[in-house]
Amino acid sequence: MHLIEVERKRELRNPSTLHQRLTELGYKQAGHLTEVDTYYSRPDVDYMKTVECLRIRHRDGFAEITYKPPSTSTTHSHADVIAKRETNVTLSGPEQADAANQLLTAIGMVQLVRVEKDRTTYRHPERKDIIVSIDAVTHAGTFVETEVTALDPNAATVHLEEVETELGIAAHAVVRLPYRDLVMAATN
Repeated sequence: MHLIEVERKRELRNPSTLHQRLTELGYKQAGHLTEVDTYYSRPDVDYMKTVECLRIRHRDGFAEITYKPPSTSTTHSHADVIAKRETNVTLSGPEQADAANQLLTAIGMVQLVRVEKDRTTYRHPERKDIIVSIDAVTHAGTFVETEVTALDPNAATVHLEEVETELGIAAHAVVRLPYRDLVMAATN
């Protein structure tokens, strides 16, 4: 059985308050990076309508292609929790991101948008199944994404809600749209 990633994104107006709460709870900053994601769709299937994701992500020293299947009532709950199995292909190096973009364009894929974000990730030394990320997304704003991995999506959803309450972010507005859609709306 494969692990399922269960995540929810919320607006974050004051990142310093969340940073302080994470520190109080024993979370440690696990990394800071800038990611650039280029999103694509097929010419015959509108990934904006099917809520699919095909992206090329690159950052310092790393590049990958990711595909996420269409959203359904099973993968996207009424509580705005997303649970999808991703397919990731790690490229041999960050310079391969350009080649991957050229490949997708050459086979007729349609580029939708380029998303740049500064991400600071936090992990707790004793809670390996939780990742908290603060994302500053160019043209879209600042957000907190809480992610839990588990075999059972229902139990993970309950756990996710407990973590959000513990972090003091449960009352923050849920962001239902992916960064791709937020940036597209802001730049069009």
